[in-house]
Amino acid sequence: MQTWDISALDVDRHHPEVLSSDEEGRAIVLELPAGERLAEHQVHERAWLVVISGAVEITGPNGEEVSGGVGLLATFEPAERHEVAATADARLLLVLSPWPGEGHPSNAARSEPNPG
Repeated sequence: MQTWDISALDVDRHHPEVLSSDEEGRAIVLELPAGERLAEHQVHERAWLVVISGAVEITGPNGEEVSGGVGLLATFEPAERHEVAATADARLLLVLSPWPGEGHPSNAARSEPNPG
């Protein structure tokens, strides 16, 4: 068993902290300062985003917006485009599964034949 007190971790802004990573999934903690955003993007994996502290506004692929603070959980399908903006300094937990997802660039390196 591994455990983390996510609210007490020393996480630098703009430097996400990978807590755990294996082929079943990846857990990442990130700090998003108020007024900053994770511009519209998508990931190859299913994603779960939990607000640990602060508040965010999430914009989905069809322009729908959801705002929330501590305890907000949002899920995204693989390749679902979205944007996350911090309306207050925010600490977020992001879980991606499986890791890496189908189509992730690191999968290409794994599938290349070994020359040796």
